[in-house]
Amino acid sequence: MSPSASTQPRQIRNFIGGEFVDGVRTFDKFNPIDGSLIGEVHEAGPEEVARAVAAARAALEGPWGRMSVGERAQIMRRIADTIDRRSAELVAAEVGDTGKPEALARDLDVARAAANFRSFADTVSAAGLDSYLTELPDGRSALNYAIRKPLGVVAVIVPWNLPLLLLTWKLAPALASGNTVVVKPSEETPSSATLLAEILSEAGVPPGVVNVVHGFGEGSAGGYLTAHPGIDGVTFTGESSTGSAIMRAVAPRVRPVSFELGGKNAAVVFADANLDAAIAGLARSTFLNTGQVCLCTERIYVERAVFDDVAAGLAEHAGRLRLGRPGDPATTTGPLISQAHREKVLSYFELARAEGATVLAGGGIPTLGDGLDSGSWIQPTLWTGLDNSHRAVREEVFGPVAALIPFDTEDEAIALANDTEYGLAAVTWTSDLARGHRVAQRMRVGMSWVNTWYLRDLRSPFGGTGLSGIGREGGQHSIEFYTEPTNVCVQL
Repeated sequence: MSPSASTQPRQIRNFIGGEFVDGVRTFDKFNPIDGSLIGEVHEAGPEEVARAVAAARAALEGPWGRMSVGERAQIMRRIADTIDRRSAELVAAEVGDTGKPEALARDLDVARAAANFRSFADTVSAAGLDSYLTELPDGRSALNYAIRKPLGVVAVIVPWNLPLLLLTWKLAPALASGNTVVVKPSEETPSSATLLAEILSEAGVPPGVVNVVHGFGEGSAGGYLTAHPGIDGVTFTGESSTGSAIMRAVAPRVRPVSFELGGKNAAVVFADANLDAAIAGLARSTFLNTGQVCLCTERIYVERAVFDDVAAGLAEHAGRLRLGRPGDPATTTGPLISQAHREKVLSYFELARAEGATVLAGGGIPTLGDGLDSGSWIQPTLWTGLDNSHRAVREEVFGPVAALIPFDTEDEAIALANDTEYGLAAVTWTSDLARGHRVAQRMRVGMSWVNTWYLRDLRSPFGGTGLSGIGREGGQHSIEFYTEPTNVCVQL
């Protein structure tokens, strides 16, 4: 049964100390597909957050804190196996919250969730010690070696666009490193985090190691959590402004943070590129998950000689996208996450027109029928006629939209791509291998692709610069955040 077909809204509770717990009040969760009510979410107040932090601290100082790396890695692999076994439930939870196509939730979100636990089980199992034999001028010698200990109780705050994927991307290395956590999912996507807490318990994670509190930001669960003195660090993915607020909250206690924030990502298409591959790649990087991915492309710079060809080809791709119910195999594109977010995206559509944009494709709200018109739908959209001076090109929209802008020289393309306060990702499309390396390395971003997009090794560094974040995640880079090294020096 689909979430919209349910007659009774689900109760989505907090998970504290191994038990589901009511909140101080409830708020409604609506299905972005058709606007129907699918759940009542229990909001955590200060007492619930304090209980969650206390449960995490007790678990850290209990058997979990004394568990060996091998034992934790074994549990991590059991978690991945349990995710595989209960994947249909997780797909349903993701689809109900986000409205994305079932195939995308199954093949990306849930598959990556299991892969994240397996990958970090391997990473932590393979980690060794840093050791140095030191010989001093006075004849003394010493052995120095560093051990890594858990950071402690970590606040894990995740967004609504890829809720399960990004939660497990943080949770897996945190647990592999021996930490305990308090998770605050987005108020828009509470379901998969709550189900995952149940899955973790089934896989053998002790009570209190993972706690889930629901609510909003300032003045709610998120604000109470980041300000709590019992938190040893915060990892957050979301808007840059929220990252700034979290930094202010933890500053008095000088807690470490790991932030993956917004982006206004650029793609550069040179005339020598394989245009069919470039256009298909641009369609994916612009419209995947209805443009609601931090890595999506919103600025496309095209060498003038092929600008018209790329614009026409990309507009054709946009027109072939099919908006519809997530279970329909023909559906390629879901709705935006909420009516409120649609209003934000539409405000940029209006702004772009006011700034002189020509709408190449889309630009408004579709009429779909079939009971869908109460959902949060929007048309995949492309603009021309703008440049880097316009707000619609400088500010993150976080929807299925991109501006196409021509350039004449390689240096100009690089300057245009780097003309932003963000620095998350970039893509270069060219058949010249030397140029691909040269341009990719000059991009001021954390991730720079050549002739592809969203292709990643889970061990490679993930993160951005400027307003796009602080720190890196992935493989050993994640382990470095979730642990603290202690150097031991023994005179020989």
